Amino acid sequence: MKREWLIHLRKRKNYTQKQVATMAFIDRSYYAQIESGERSPSDDVAKSIANILEFHYSTFSLDENPFEYSLVNSPMILAHCDTSLRYTWIYNPHQDFQTGLVIGKTDVEIDDNEGTAALMELKRDVLTKEAPIRRKITFPLSNGFILYDVFAQPLYNSENQIIGVATSSTEMEQEY
Repeated sequence: MKREWLIHLRKRKNYTQKQVATMAFIDRSYYAQIESGERSPSDDVAKSIANILEFHYSTFSLDENPFEYSLVNSPMILAHCDTSLRYTWIYNPHQDFQTGLVIGKTDVEIDDNEGTAALMELKRDVLTKEAPIRRKITFPLSNGFILYDVFAQPLYNSENQIIGVATSSTEMEQEY
């Protein structure tokens, strides 16, 4: 399965496949196979690519992780963003959002409202305090206002440096 999220992250940095491959010390054709989903990178290669494109290397394994079956049709959204608060990965988003259109954008670039502003503030606070934070945030969506219980925590790379924020948002109640 083609890794559209990886292609989007590479293009957001204005890198070619060759540039990423060179920086990761791998062959361009191998990198192209990783993007196309034909091959999965080793942990070392995944870490290298993740450091270059600024996302958590575990995202490669999330593509094939069996937890996804537990979350299908659940009221939970899982996501990663970088230190600029741009999405690098999202799973099970609300029906108003398409995964491919969310990657590389901030919440307010997707939809500027009080809920997305509060979510960005939560993520900024996590980065500033370097600690997990939990808040309830209401979002105006196409099917009404939805209250989410959002848990956010720092996301670290293999060198234990903060590279973003991981969030899990659980739908609590809906107002029509």
